[in-house]
Amino acid sequence: MLTMTEEVNFAKTGTSDAPEYHKAGILNRFVARIIDLIIAAAFSMLLYPVGFFAGLTYILIADGFFDGRSLGKKLINLRTIRRDGELCSYKESVLRNMTIAGAYLFFFIPYVGWLCTLAIIVVETLIIIGNEKGLRIGDELAKTIVIENGGVKIVK
Repeated sequence: MLTMTEEVNFAKTGTSDAPEYHKAGILNRFVARIIDLIIAAAFSMLLYPVGFFAGLTYILIADGFFDGRSLGKKLINLRTIRRDGELCSYKESVLRNMTIAGAYLFFFIPYVGWLCTLAIIVVETLIIIGNEKGLRIGDELAKTIVIENGGVKIVK
C-alpha cells in the first residue's frame, strides 16, 4: 500500500521535525465536490438507464482514485489521506462519502428529496466550518483528512 513519507501533523502537535500539512480550504473543497457531483450527474444522464448507479458508484469510490484524489480534488490540487498518514483507499472513500451518496439518492425524489439533499449538504458544510480541523461527518467515520496537495511526496 502507498504511504506518505511522514505522518500527518498539524501545527498544534508541537513536533518541529515532521512536516505540517495544511488542511484544505472550505472553498477549494466545495469546488472539488461540485466538480465531482457534475461528473456523477453526467454519468447518470449519459448512461441511461444504468447511469444512476454509475453516478452513485463514482461518488462512493472517487476519493480512492489517483492516490486519494477524486477528479475534482485532482483539478483543485487536494488530497484525501488517512489520519495515520496513509493514502485514502476505496474502503475509506466509501465510508467518507456515504453522506454525500445519501444526498445523491434523495435528489432523485422530487420536492421532499430535494429538501433532504439540501439539508444534508448544509449540515455537512456547517460541520466543516465549525470543526477546527475541517472534518465533516464522513471524515470522522473514515478517519480521513483533506489536505492541500502541495509538496506531498508518495513512496511506493
